[in-house]
Amino acid sequence: MQVTIEDQSLEAAAGEACGQVLSRVLSGKRLKNTVACLVDGQPRDLASPLPDDAHEIAAIAADTPQGLSVIRHSAAHIMAEAVKKLFPTVQVTIGPSIENGFYYDFAYERPFTPEDLEAIEAEMHKSIAANHPFACTTVPKADAKALFASQGESYKLEIMDENIVGDIVSLYRHGTFTDLCRGPHVPHTGMVRAVKLLSVAGAYWRGDEKRPMLQRIYGTAFASEADLKTYLRHLEEAKKRDHRKLGAQLDMFSFSEEVGAGMCIWHPKGELVRTILEDFERREHLRRGYDLVRGPLILRRELWERSGHYDNYRENMYFTEIDEQSYGIKPMNCLSHMLIFKSRIRSYRDLPQRYFELGVVHRHEKSGVLHGLLRVRQFTQDDAHILCRPDQLQAEITGVVRFVQDVLGLFGFDFEAELSTRPEKSIGSDEDWDRATKALVDAMESIGLPYEVNAGDGAFYGPKIDIKLKDALDRRWQCATIQCDFTLPERFDLVYTDADGERKRPVMLHRVILGAVERFLGVLIEHTAGALPTWLAPVQARILIVTDAQKEFAELALAKLKDAGIRAELDDRNEKLGFKVREAQVEKIPYMLVAGDKEKELGGLNVRLRSGENLGVKTLDEVVLLITADCQEPFKRGGMRYNFCSQ
Repeated sequence: MQVTIEDQSLEAAAGEACGQVLSRVLSGKRLKNTVACLVDGQPRDLASPLPDDAHEIAAIAADTPQGLSVIRHSAAHIMAEAVKKLFPTVQVTIGPSIENGFYYDFAYERPFTPEDLEAIEAEMHKSIAANHPFACTTVPKADAKALFASQGESYKLEIMDENIVGDIVSLYRHGTFTDLCRGPHVPHTGMVRAVKLLSVAGAYWRGDEKRPMLQRIYGTAFASEADLKTYLRHLEEAKKRDHRKLGAQLDMFSFSEEVGAGMCIWHPKGELVRTILEDFERREHLRRGYDLVRGPLILRRELWERSGHYDNYRENMYFTEIDEQSYGIKPMNCLSHMLIFKSRIRSYRDLPQRYFELGVVHRHEKSGVLHGLLRVRQFTQDDAHILCRPDQLQAEITGVVRFVQDVLGLFGFDFEAELSTRPEKSIGSDEDWDRATKALVDAMESIGLPYEVNAGDGAFYGPKIDIKLKDALDRRWQCATIQCDFTLPERFDLVYTDADGERKRPVMLHRVILGAVERFLGVLIEHTAGALPTWLAPVQARILIVTDAQKEFAELALAKLKDAGIRAELDDRNEKLGFKVREAQVEKIPYMLVAGDKEKELGGLNVRLRSGENLGVKTLDEVVLLITADCQEPFKRGGMRYNFCSQ
């Protein structure tokens, strides 16, 4: 039969190894770097037989996202083999590849220690050096169950009973280890060249707190040692930038078990940062034609039933009862915004209606996924809902994307876009989903925004554009999202009167720019290593006196800075200057302004930056201009305006 490889057509025989067919086109480093292949878009092992209906074969290179996934999945199997050798009574469960690595869950009578991880990794390298081939076989499910029963692998038996349909299963074997698996895998263990075990944590079986606690070992693998070393350096840097550590160091926020998990307590400096950020958002939304609104924290259960949240989202919601009436604590703000729209008759001339709310919401996150500000149970969304005519839809989506670009650019973030399509659990007609998806695609393509498709990950009421920003360590964070919804306006009977007097249905866009304020600030703290941009820093400048002889002059200088709207403070403690400078640097204060006898005589301040750079003596007017220009510069780049937060 004829198959195509990279636009070349050649003859191949059904049953021939896919890798052998690829080798007729690929050679040298490219062939050596191939870990698996795609046959008509489906991933396969290189050793797998070519189907008799195949048309196109493509190589999967080690250093591509698909290739790394194959390598990491293979590394998980190699790790499981090592664990079984060292701890024969362990039971293995599941071991997938994940973003930036892999894990495997094990049932064992005691927690694994750091010393265990070292021994496991050493055993893995023995298997890698042995170049054991990964061999796939298909067997009757009954035979596979007999095999795993003889090994005491009860979790594998449960997986086959509950998750595998049909009477045939595929098994992968390398060395002494056999596992249930669909594949694909690298040809042999020696292709997992750069691997490192990272940590161990507890994980409930099936994510169910009522099921047994397992031991989850995390690791990572890359196509080269150089890539692995770069990643490990980033991990070390990430530990230094951990927003939980910096949040305490900068006295911005804290968490307390007395309050409850996932609930942040904001200290004065942290609340000031939030206030400045939220103030900026309110002004910017008003400038772009949004109206500020606010809805109640709890709404009757009937509303959540009508919206579909009760059927599709209630496991993430909290409920309470008042006067024998059930209420849901809101996990999102859209219901109140729809009721605002419905509060009076709307004309086509009134559209679009753009409602913006910094709304506090609550979501029932499992304790195992809570992580500082990045995953909390109470948070504030910069949430807006745009109700518009269908002919306005593309322009409104484009406007939101431009808004996202402006704001992320203000903070120096690059980002990637994903189109998330209809999930299995959803509401609405196929026609509405198709219309909504097309509107999002058309808007992105009209402004030349590249995007990937994330199939099946849309909201239950509509498809969405997910914006993932990239931080200083090249990590991706989900923040902004734009969701297109034809369904909820139907359920809530939202209408406007068209030019011909007929009642028409609006379309609704759900959108956030930063997302959760808490999550965004956690990401920003790690991105900047706590050195927030000057316009957002809770303390922009600190005056440091050398002796009490400069105190009166420093107080006058402080008053001038504050009159100019600069958030400044005075350190007049009887401490050495070097100590006070180092302390200010640890607190990430942008400007340290030293007042000694020389500066007092000249009527100025010696300006030091948190980076360590010394700008020399500046007059008070020059200091004000310097700090003001620093605050305004990122806004000028984006064509936005800056106003100092009031003192």
